Amino acid sequence: MTIDLSDYESGGPFEGHYKKALKKLQKRLSHIHYAHIVHKRRAIIVFEGWDAAGKGGIIQRLTAEWDPRYYEVWPISAPTPEELAHHFLWRFWRRLPAQHNIAIFDRSWYGRVLVERVEGFAKEPEWRRGYDEINDFEAQQVASGTTLIKVFVHVTQQTQDQRLRDRLEHPWKRWKTGLEDYRNRARRADYLQAMAEMFERTDTKHARWIVVDGNDKKAARIAALTAIADALEAKVPMEPPVLDPEVVKAAKKALGL
Repeated sequence: MTIDLSDYESGGPFEGHYKKALKKLQKRLSHIHYAHIVHKRRAIIVFEGWDAAGKGGIIQRLTAEWDPRYYEVWPISAPTPEELAHHFLWRFWRRLPAQHNIAIFDRSWYGRVLVERVEGFAKEPEWRRGYDEINDFEAQQVASGTTLIKVFVHVTQQTQDQRLRDRLEHPWKRWKTGLEDYRNRARRADYLQAMAEMFERTDTKHARWIVVDGNDKKAARIAALTAIADALEAKVPMEPPVLDPEVVKAAKKALGL
């Protein structure tokens, strides 16, 4: 099915008790994370979307109850000179998760067919070749047993503009904004075109896109965390580990049980 971002613009508020729903989801996600540790599974979660769409807030709440030793958040910005000297996927290969780890990419290899395409950082033959290279890369991860989840957070121009204004007016949000936000905003039509082709070319059977309506932050967080929990849980056994009899014996002796 073709992904049309205009289908994700209602901005409807979350219906329910947000704090209770979030707490329940985070507890569920903590069990899922422990299952990945115990069963030595690995996963990759990719976040793409507009500036000020709320990706960071979703990631913050996703990892709130996770053991920091077994996950990594990779904020992806412009490549370094060393990274530019290699194939564009090289810097992502270096950040892939080990067994019992989850890697979260705040922006990703999709920069090749989004910002690099729109802003001219990649030549047309390079970004056009990028679709097949990305699909092959993702297929390799899935074939090796890695769970791959791709989330795109969408907001309207109106919502983005309000959040950009908030960043200017709130003293402790100013660090989040810069000239790049406004350069990207001015080319929204170009980005929409690039996104449409990205979805068409990379929404594959082994790596589907999950699109989240980000216009209401609370609703977006619950929707994204639910979709991620469902996708992770489907790929890992959820039985808790069996206690080692020797540990039980030692515990009973030490604790007087």
